[in-house]
Amino acid sequence: MEQTEIPQISPAILAYLGDALYELVIRRYLVVEKGIKKTNRLHQEAVKLVRAEAQAKLARLIEPDLTAEEADVLRRGRNTKTGHVPVNVSPVIYRHSTGWESLIGFLYLTKRHERIEQLIQLGIQRLLLEEGES
Repeated sequence: MEQTEIPQISPAILAYLGDALYELVIRRYLVVEKGIKKTNRLHQEAVKLVRAEAQAKLARLIEPDLTAEEADVLRRGRNTKTGHVPVNVSPVIYRHSTGWESLIGFLYLTKRHERIEQLIQLGIQRLLLEEGES
């Protein structure tokens, strides 16, 4: 795929890719950086960070630090119609989490892997501060 074709990819497709990438980065973070060794706790902690509510918060918390291009990808992802919203999530939260996933997918396809790591780390730090955790 040519770099010039990436901006034409549907935000829903970017979100599909970004969802898997984000979960992988979170799992690695929990194992390597947090040093969690019990699978049950790993699962519980991963769910806290990958659920739609957490992704929507991360998107809000890192939005001021985005480039104009990244903000546009986030906005397009947030505004895309995905076809369905899970029963246990509000449509607004789901759309914001889709924006976050679209951004992660876009950054991956444009080979900005360090930027993905930077935004996720920044988002997690701010999320934990907001929730009073360390």
